[in-house]
Amino acid sequence: MNYWLFKSEPDEYSIDDLAAEPGRVGRWDDIRNYQARNFLRDRVAGGDCVFFYHSSCKVPAIVGTAEVVRAAYPDPAQFDPESKYFDTKASADRPRWFCVDIRWLSKFARPVPLAEIKRNPALAEMVLVKQGRLSIQPVTAQEWKTVLALGDM
Repeated sequence: MNYWLFKSEPDEYSIDDLAAEPGRVGRWDDIRNYQARNFLRDRVAGGDCVFFYHSSCKVPAIVGTAEVVRAAYPDPAQFDPESKYFDTKASADRPRWFCVDIRWLSKFARPVPLAEIKRNPALAEMVLVKQGRLSIQPVTAQEWKTVLALGDM
């Protein structure tokens, strides 16, 4: 099992939006960064654990957890000419972009803000601290445990 951090702007898709989905399962899509895409396509697997991170908001923070319930499959938006994520270079036999399905597991009793993560020596090597802008990023098992404790899980 792997651990991941997935970023979303809460005004676009929040942890509460995921919790409100039928079966609490939602599609994690619209990823258009090659490094993040490669993680989704090549390394994210069913059963993996996910931190749900709210970004581009007043207090960026890890706000809860989810699990991957469906591994990578082609993001349908790349084939839809009406979508802002339409990609003229993508085809059904050669998709360029991928998505996964995740299931809501929990919302933290206390969000773990980015500022607190940056101050914590146990999290100094976290990809979130080192390469903050990446929307899909790996998390180590020790980082996972540390953040869960900070979120009062």
